Amino acid sequence: MKGKNMKYSIKQQIALIFIVVMAGTIVLCWTVNNFFLESFYINNKKNVINNAYVSINEATVNGDISSEEFDLQLRKICDMYNISVLVIDAESTTIKSSSRYTEMLIRRLYDNFFDPDPQLEYLEENDKFIIATAMDMVTDTEYLEMWGVLDNGNLFLVRSPLEGIRDSVKIANRFLAYVGVAATLLSALIIWFVTTHITKPIMQLKDISEKMTNLDFETKYVSRGQNEIDLLGEHINELSAALESTISELKTANNELKRDIEKKEQIDEMRKEFLSNVSHELKTPIALIQGYAEGLKEGINDDDKESREFYCDVIIDESGKMNNLVRKLLDLNQLEFGNDVVTMERFDIVALIQNFLHSADILISQNDIKLQVEKSEPIYVWSDEFKVEEVVRNFFSNAINHADGDKIIEIKYRLDNETKNKVRISVFNTGEPIPDESLPYIWDKFYKVDKARTREYGGSGVGLSIVKAIMESINQQYGVINYTNGVEFWFELETK
Repeated sequence: MKGKNMKYSIKQQIALIFIVVMAGTIVLCWTVNNFFLESFYINNKKNVINNAYVSINEATVNGDISSEEFDLQLRKICDMYNISVLVIDAESTTIKSSSRYTEMLIRRLYDNFFDPDPQLEYLEENDKFIIATAMDMVTDTEYLEMWGVLDNGNLFLVRSPLEGIRDSVKIANRFLAYVGVAATLLSALIIWFVTTHITKPIMQLKDISEKMTNLDFETKYVSRGQNEIDLLGEHINELSAALESTISELKTANNELKRDIEKKEQIDEMRKEFLSNVSHELKTPIALIQGYAEGLKEGINDDDKESREFYCDVIIDESGKMNNLVRKLLDLNQLEFGNDVVTMERFDIVALIQNFLHSADILISQNDIKLQVEKSEPIYVWSDEFKVEEVVRNFFSNAINHADGDKIIEIKYRLDNETKNKVRISVFNTGEPIPDESLPYIWDKFYKVDKARTREYGGSGVGLSIVKAIMESINQQYGVINYTNGVEFWFELETK
């Protein structure tokens, strides 16, 4: 059998449990009989003798002891319970005797009164009678005896042999042992067949589940709809079908995912290689152009001073833009390669933004921006302070460059109402919303919604890509929301 081997099958376990319980029950009954049945019989015989005494005493008091009706009742009791009864008066005259050995009973009665056997085992004793077990030396038979004085003064003796009780106990125990062995064997046979019938569908389910572990979903359970096992089989069939469908979908998705990953890796590799090459190739010439242009502006004294200064300004301006582009590309390249270390620290995001806005005050004034900052208590967050400041800088620069109409820029803070574990910082600017078709691409490198306007303010199309790389490096959410009167960029940080 494939899979894990079973030490004991459920059929064997059920059969063994039933057999052990049945055999244990029979052994327990036999043990109880063997140790307590004799005492129970003796106690029962004691009650019978007591009842006989009560009947005899009432008959003597009422004067019915010599009646035929009482004789019939007494004979019935004596025959049924194997007892002997003797009643004599003070002159030793026999009033009533149920045995033909009356003289022997009289002697036994007198011996009990006047010369009791020291080996008597007294069971009950009061002022009217005594009950004890005694051994008759003549017949070597043990008896249960009651003797005493009736209410009218007559003496009485009631006795019953105990050997019959012991024989009955032995026979009962022997019979119980025979019946128990036979019942155990018969029950074992019946239980074996019953458990075979019960466990057959369970074994089928076991085989089906074993095949399912090997991704074989062809075998189905044939349900008869009779009990819980059939219901379990139907659920196994449903589970098998669901697993087969799910695995098929997962394999299809996995295949597509592999293709997408390969494609993405190729594209990312091309982009990274491009950025690395561009950064390396442009950094040195841009630095030289900027240096010579500054030297030209400061050291050249030709006649056409105005033209020289104009060209010098253009060279310096363009070289500055290219140098800024290279710096951003280098930063982005480092973030995407994962070479930049993220330093998690606790700082006040409100204070960070206020300090940044203070340093950008001149830029705000030059662009006639109406700044609206939501007042807030200090909000402490966990993140990389330098990278978060870069995100704020890019969002705010983007807002200034695209602010239009009322030229309002609004900064808000929103704490998570449920958990209080996150804060959302948003930067809103009035102006034209981003076209819907451009929304999926604004985080891509070099993507520009309005190329003419981007060129006008010197945008590189890399700022939002840097934001994306930073937010992914600190594993936090970010996004953009279009409004009819403007655009809102937002990002989240953990507060705990």
